[in-house]
Amino acid sequence: MEAKIPMLNPEEAEGHTALFFDATNEFLGRVPNSARVLALSPHLAQLFVAFTATIQRVVVGSVLSCKIKEMVVLKTSHVN
Repeated sequence: MEAKIPMLNPEEAEGHTALFFDATNEFLGRVPNSARVLALSPHLAQLFVAFTATIQRVVVGSVLSCKIKEMVVLKTSHVN
């Protein structure tokens, strides 16, 4: 199935886009399709990793504990 929205291939990325993919892979352990689409807009892609780290990691500044975030994920999965 062909994607309706174009996505960049991490193996073919260069420059800042390659750094974005490397940081995303290091942070998440993979490069999700959302990041591959986001990389089409370099300014947004540069902010993505810092923003995600801030909202997801307590050490970086998140106000929600890991337990609360895990409960949200489980409840959302249950509802779905």
